[in-house]
Amino acid sequence: MSFPFYVPPEQLMKDRAEFARKGISRGKSMVAITYDEGILLLGENPSRTLQKISEVYDRIAFVAVGKQNEFEQLRVGGIRRADITGYAYSRADVTARSLATAYAQTLGHIFTQEVKPYEVELMVVEVGQVQGDDTIFRITYDGTLYDDREFSAIGGSAEPLIAHIGQGYAPGMTLQAAIALAKESCLAVADDNGTSGWEAAILDRAARRRAFRRLGAAEVE
Repeated sequence: MSFPFYVPPEQLMKDRAEFARKGISRGKSMVAITYDEGILLLGENPSRTLQKISEVYDRIAFVAVGKQNEFEQLRVGGIRRADITGYAYSRADVTARSLATAYAQTLGHIFTQEVKPYEVELMVVEVGQVQGDDTIFRITYDGTLYDDREFSAIGGSAEPLIAHIGQGYAPGMTLQAAIALAKESCLAVADDNGTSGWEAAILDRAARRRAFRRLGAAEVE
């Protein structure tokens, strides 16, 4: 009688984490920075059609890095969840916290139960009425949920990016200053291959309902 091949749980989790990190590190990182009138979402994206930043609900945005087909499934699922919650209960019940918690549970389950983990990292961002109410949630490939303040980053260079942004960040900075800081950090930390095209959007605090707006190339430059 043959016995099944045994792998220690610690080694199995380590191998899955290393596999996911390698996949995520192949892409470009994305950053989120709060400024005086909203939240900036920016990163390098070589594609003009495959977007990493998208609107989820009235004042909530979704940012992702990694395998596009995997985070696209999560994005669509989050939009459906938000729409159903807003329709069945109240639009005020749709929050970045509830969506981020759902994403964390999904990624955590996939990481521990499925054969292959998702090679993705996510941010769920919500703009508040004042800057102190802005929320930025970061979810890693294993379902770990981080509640970041003022700025955050995802991708293979997330931790160095967060440290670099922290050195130049100032509360109440303008959108122009936030764009300059985000671009400088991405180019200085992520890699030395030069720019491959920028993707950027904002959540406008002054918007009465739908706060999400994409930025054109001229605005980013």
